[in-house]
Amino acid sequence: MKQWISPMWTRGEASRQAHCDLPEGTYEREIGREGFFGPAAQLHHRHPPTGWLSFDGPLRPHAYDLNKLAGVDSPAAAPLVLSNGACQIRMWRTEGAMDHLYRNADGDQVLFVHEGAGHLYCDYGHLEFRDGDYIVLPRATAWRVDCDGAAAILMVEATNDAFGLPNKGPIGRQAIFDQTVLDVPAIDEAFQDQYSEAETATIVKRQNALTTITYPFNPLDATGWHGDLAPVRLNWRDIRPVMSARYHVPPSAHTTWLAGRVIVCTFCPRPIESDPGALKLPYYHSNDDYDEFIFYHRGQFFSRDNIHPGMSTFHPVGFPHGPHPKAYKTAMEYARKETDEVAVMVDTRDMLSTHDLPDGVEWTGYVDSWKAKD
Repeated sequence: MKQWISPMWTRGEASRQAHCDLPEGTYEREIGREGFFGPAAQLHHRHPPTGWLSFDGPLRPHAYDLNKLAGVDSPAAAPLVLSNGACQIRMWRTEGAMDHLYRNADGDQVLFVHEGAGHLYCDYGHLEFRDGDYIVLPRATAWRVDCDGAAAILMVEATNDAFGLPNKGPIGRQAIFDQTVLDVPAIDEAFQDQYSEAETATIVKRQNALTTITYPFNPLDATGWHGDLAPVRLNWRDIRPVMSARYHVPPSAHTTWLAGRVIVCTFCPRPIESDPGALKLPYYHSNDDYDEFIFYHRGQFFSRDNIHPGMSTFHPVGFPHGPHPKAYKTAMEYARKETDEVAVMVDTRDMLSTHDLPDGVEWTGYVDSWKAKD
């Protein structure tokens, strides 16, 4: 469907192209609607929009070191980091084999394997997994994992909803990743080996309450299946990000999974913009319709300082945010020619609530990390 030419306004001294050739001595801030999909304006400021002296109140940004969370045996007990009526974000640290099955009847679930490897067994069969894998589980699928040691798994629930693929528009369905790279479970020898007549418990989550259903056998006993509904696996290494040498593309270009009110994006290694006038890292922005959560998986995070793998950040709607001062300076000097970061971003259309986590998990000084250092 074509896009009609609509009026645009310019006042004062402004660039002709967003994110490029900024007026000298200015900092660009984008005010955008609908998570980079809607109308937007680029404002040019004399000072960095994050150059605050103090920041007091519930709107402050958060950073968490999720490496410090304790391990638990069941995904049903994974600590809740952030949530709203349409999404839950949990971090599950575990090891070894689950002794029960789990079903999430509240919505589809995306698992992102931050650390570890092993085997997932579910209604549909068997899937191996490794670090960097996404596994999308349809609502109410029964599953368990058998980890080859310790594992850390980010869990994102689309409450009362389903995850699908974004419409990739004029760049084509095969762009970013071809659907042929998606793997589904197999009824293979490993799955058949786990058939059992042993008593097996299944924990079911519905409206955040847990119910245990016990069978006199292992209900993962399918002998075959067919259809167009199944869990799928995708590794970030199979993602080929959209890029431009002359323009910094918005995060929405990196959308991987999409539900009605939840967007999951993947930031993968890519060349940094080479055009002298182009911004070379995420621009300052006020995304005034979506809360933003980012989980940092690996690499050096080119728009942040003092953020390490296993950490996460949360930026609520309502304040301008963007790169840290040192990262901004490094990027604009074109000191690095490519990124090596891998990160998972979850944008939610409804405002997220924080939850109590153990002492030391939150970096309480994060809000001050934008202050310019002498």
